Amino acid sequence: MRRNAVNVIAPKPATPLATALRRNIVRHTDKVFDWDAFPSNRGYPDLARAQMRYVGAGGSPKVGEAGTLAPEHFTVSLIHKPVGNYAACHAHEIEESFLVIEGVLTVGWEQEGEVVEVRLGPKDMILNARDIGHGFRNDGVVPVLMSISVDVGKPLPPRYLYHPKTGTDPALARAFGAAPGKTLPLDPEGTHPLQQIMAQKVIRHTEATPIREEAGFTRRVYVGPGGVASETCRKEMWEVPAGAGVQPFARDVEDAFMVLEGSLTVGWEEDGQQVQAVLGPRDLLLTPAGRRHWFRNDGAGPCTVWAVIGDSGAETVRYARA
Repeated sequence: MRRNAVNVIAPKPATPLATALRRNIVRHTDKVFDWDAFPSNRGYPDLARAQMRYVGAGGSPKVGEAGTLAPEHFTVSLIHKPVGNYAACHAHEIEESFLVIEGVLTVGWEQEGEVVEVRLGPKDMILNARDIGHGFRNDGVVPVLMSISVDVGKPLPPRYLYHPKTGTDPALARAFGAAPGKTLPLDPEGTHPLQQIMAQKVIRHTEATPIREEAGFTRRVYVGPGGVASETCRKEMWEVPAGAGVQPFARDVEDAFMVLEGSLTVGWEEDGQQVQAVLGPRDLLLTPAGRRHWFRNDGAGPCTVWAVIGDSGAETVRYARA
């Protein structure tokens, strides 16, 4: 008996453009949280936190990690902070943003033994000023998940100000260096210099002004013109409804899209050829300077995107509806 023949169609090999796009995507499910990202915390359980690196090392000495994209103007990583744990007060030579994704985070800034604290909820952000001592603590009942971006490709190691490894009393370290009675809440009308500076560096999602693009999506500027002033990078929260999308555009610097909620179809274009991929929650695409790229929400519900752009100037792209 003769059997029916079955035609098998071999898959086409990926084009160079498709391969390049795939290599610039970091999948959350391909990454693992690193509980030893910051060796200075070894031996101090209250300081334990886990890092997941997407772009650059983000303050960890573990640079050049396989599966992590090379940085240029900024780094992007996720931090998991268990309930009750804290990060010791330290300072950087560059600005550093904390975007809360889940939980409630307490951030403290220190100056001459006095500390100003603020509590941030989901989608709230603070841009920590350069050379100001700062730390963070989880006083909540659920773990905190946050995205940290350091606004330089290869930051210097943090300079610790109050760390138990230097002999600082653990209670003082947990309070970011504030003795009892020396902690103030954030108050935009307060007279303490740290209160006045911090008030200009905190963005609440509910207070950020939505910019409605003609292309059909909304931008909220967190860092940059219209948000917190900065000389390094721009950072925005995008809300892309189902069916909305933009035509290809290019920038003079790199940008990164991290999906926080929903899904987003992203694509690159070159010489009339287009390739695309779908980002799910906590997936990231890094697009280099000069590359034409686009995005579209093919899902059934809205998509929330955290966008980091490698310069601090006003938006120059005029988004055209796809």
